[in-house]
Amino acid sequence: MHDSSPAAAAPAATANQRAPDPCPEQVDELVRRAATYLPAEQLGLIRQAYRLGAIAHDGQTRKSGEAYITHPVAVATVLADLGMDVETLCAAILHDVLEDTPIERERIAAEFGETVAELVDGVTKLDKLSFRDRQEAAAESFRKMLLAMARDLRVILIKLADRLHNMRTIDSMSPDARRRIARETLDIYAPIAQRLGMNRIKGELQELGFRGLYPRRHDVITRRIRTLPVSRREAMDRIEAALDQRLTQEGIPHRIVWRVKSAYSIYRKMKLEQKSFDQVMDVFGFRVVVGRVMECYMALGAVHSLYKPVEQRFRDFIAIPKANGYQSLHTLLFSPFGSPVEVQIRTEDMDQVAERGIAAHWLYKSPNGSQSSAQSRAQAWLSGLLENQKAAGSSIEFLDNVKVDLFPDEVYLFSPKGDILSLPRNATALDYAYAVHTDVGDHAVAARVDKKLAPLRARLASGQTVEIITAPSATPNTSWLDWVVSSRARTSIRHFLKRLQHEDAVELGHRMLDRALEAVDSSLDRIPPKVLDQYLADSRLRRLEELLSEIALGNRMAAQVAQVLTRSVDGQSHVPHAPSAEKILITGAERGVLTFPDCCLPVPGDDIMGYLSTGKGIVVHRADCRNVPELRKTPERWVPIGWGREVSGDFRSAIRVEVENKPGVLARVANAIGETEANIENVEYQDRDQQAAVIVFTMNVRNRKHLADVIRKVRRLPVVIGVQRR
Repeated sequence: MHDSSPAAAAPAATANQRAPDPCPEQVDELVRRAATYLPAEQLGLIRQAYRLGAIAHDGQTRKSGEAYITHPVAVATVLADLGMDVETLCAAILHDVLEDTPIERERIAAEFGETVAELVDGVTKLDKLSFRDRQEAAAESFRKMLLAMARDLRVILIKLADRLHNMRTIDSMSPDARRRIARETLDIYAPIAQRLGMNRIKGELQELGFRGLYPRRHDVITRRIRTLPVSRREAMDRIEAALDQRLTQEGIPHRIVWRVKSAYSIYRKMKLEQKSFDQVMDVFGFRVVVGRVMECYMALGAVHSLYKPVEQRFRDFIAIPKANGYQSLHTLLFSPFGSPVEVQIRTEDMDQVAERGIAAHWLYKSPNGSQSSAQSRAQAWLSGLLENQKAAGSSIEFLDNVKVDLFPDEVYLFSPKGDILSLPRNATALDYAYAVHTDVGDHAVAARVDKKLAPLRARLASGQTVEIITAPSATPNTSWLDWVVSSRARTSIRHFLKRLQHEDAVELGHRMLDRALEAVDSSLDRIPPKVLDQYLADSRLRRLEELLSEIALGNRMAAQVAQVLTRSVDGQSHVPHAPSAEKILITGAERGVLTFPDCCLPVPGDDIMGYLSTGKGIVVHRADCRNVPELRKTPERWVPIGWGREVSGDFRSAIRVEVENKPGVLARVANAIGETEANIENVEYQDRDQQAAVIVFTMNVRNRKHLADVIRKVRRLPVVIGVQRR
């Protein structure tokens, strides 16, 4: 996934080769920066790695014409600025040698240790695999990169530094390559840097990605920032002086930094809020850095006494840190110069974590082996990704799920015991249930939000206390996928539905194939194993269960399969006689391969027919459904089905109620439905005037008799003019 591949193949590197020295000044600068925090005896390893890398990449150049070794040395320099350990720096210098040169892993392990070899292995570009398209190839590469990250977090730090240097030198690439790499940087790498708390890296990746993807937009905004009226800059100087004076008066040791927002952050705000550049007022921001946590709150009081804060724009990320470990107080102030000013207040340690994230306190070499809070959070996130990737059906699905988790906006929620959970923006109670535990999510039926009953699809807001109500009989259904936004919840629901669908499909497919074979005077038991195995091999199916599932899902026709199997037995074509009048009986437990469409909403007791829809399985229609005449044009897809003796579960149905338009009428009808133990799912006004209104109630009922009880109960209400099944 590197973007700057060597332009020439390297000759075989041997121990006797004389080491070339294409960038002595660059490696001297790397060693000088590393010497500010590494012991002297480790600096020799950096030069040793450089010598091996220079030999390995000898003769290779970048697209810019520079010696290729300049790239890995630059990557190592980025990491030295982050204060990374010597193993990471050596691995960065050697990160391309395994794929692009004849150097072998064993040599790296022998000279620099197994850890460096592991890191280089984790970062090495992937072998060229055969994918259906570029999107799948990129997704599979990303999946493997995350798995390597999970083994050692330093892998992603090298990867981010590698991408950062490639973005700094992207001008040598073709326009198409620039756009592709810039889009990937904005979609994947910058959000990962943000998720790991590395704001300095994230900010530069976003700015370079924006410039690479939209060069003209970047230039226009950059010019506007440069040509801001002098009065606005002078105003910032005066605000800084006022803040400094007030904090000094309060006896709070501090330092103040003010900055102009980046072109990318201004562009995003313009786009999200549909504003012009002139309407984006908070182009400037201040950071107040103090010594202790208590001084953060003292400083907040001081700045609020100086300028009035904007209501509902204060955030306390110290008491409730972001998921990536970021801590700070954020407030927006009304300045005396007409534009609001953002102020962030934090301690020196918080400032280091905010800028460098998991690299701020690298403790792999600490005596007790403990991790910083930022590292622990990052490791927990990666552990969650590992769970997701096991259940994901494809690399693209996995990448889509992870992208959801990379969005920075979050809500912070409390458990009844006071524990804090963070979820993506717009998360629902069902997302929260899966965040607690997969089993809690799978059996959730409702929630209590701030002690008030709420449905699972209710959206949550920061600060709410959430408790999940579960029932052993509850299970996920396809509509749940529309209610969740977190990757963990989405992956768990899909995994459950796939397993359920496969089990249901195999059982139903067996019944359908048996019926089709019966129509040609055969059965599955009479098909020789050799014939069946050959059919499966020709169809590229591994097991009989896969064939049965394909039949139930409508991807193969049972009658055609039966014809091929019987022809293979005796070499003759069999004309099917009239199929058995016996219907395939359903119990409602086959939800994985049965669909009950909104056009007629069949319930147990209705006269029904099944229509085999490709990929969906059997779609169950009422015999009097308005769509039946059109569907009868393909009789080969009709499946005779009926209700079994014991049908379980609830089924969606709807009634159309005409009522007098009076206050409280909706509550009276809803109460009557509730008394029959039918669960109302949705209420919709279809028509309304001063005298009357038409309301459609969608609800869950057990069967046709239960629905009749509901209609009878509603019809008795004096405010009801008429009621009918929809």
